[in-house]
Amino acid sequence: MDNKQHQTGWQKFIHSLTKAHDIENEEEIMMDHDYDGIKELDNQLPPWWTAGFIITILVMVFYYSQVIFNKENYLQENEYNNEVAEAQAEIEAYKKAHPELFKTDVTLLTDAASLEAGSKTFHTYCVACHMADGGGGIGPNLTDDKWILGGGIEKIYHTISEGGRPGKGMVAWKSTLSAKERQQVASYVISLQGTTPANPKAPQGDITWSKQ
Repeated sequence: MDNKQHQTGWQKFIHSLTKAHDIENEEEIMMDHDYDGIKELDNQLPPWWTAGFIITILVMVFYYSQVIFNKENYLQENEYNNEVAEAQAEIEAYKKAHPELFKTDVTLLTDAASLEAGSKTFHTYCVACHMADGGGGIGPNLTDDKWILGGGIEKIYHTISEGGRPGKGMVAWKSTLSAKERQQVASYVISLQGTTPANPKAPQGDITWSKQ
């Protein structure tokens, strides 16, 4: 009786994927040549492989024709320009959604409430390096007229936001403090100009700036 009649549904399915001859019938597809006792069978290519090969060729023909007849959509320069435009649009959307992160018109705050708020933030985050009176410790003295990265509300705000010198300066506080808090701290630091700390650290930096 033919063995195929005793095959399960799964075995028939596997056989349909390979089209391989059964071992018992290999003599029917044995090729004539012989390599040191090794013979070759003339099995058909598996249908799934043949179908995949044909589909690959069709896809190649399709894309090749697209490049020839619709090449404007496949030029690398155009792709680059489109991606840059998309990225720029995303940046602008992010700036619009978070304007406080990109505020450039920082102004000096002089009202008592703002300076009080800046003082509280300063004494929470800054005293470890600058001392409570701003005289300096690990960090520089904030009461003299010498600055490492520049004085003035905009430069001090930028330093607080982005950090000090790479590798050895102050860390960036923009992810910890809001834009308003950084503006208040910068304004409070400026209010320390001309005060007399208990143990002032020697001036550091080559930039001279004073609020007077």
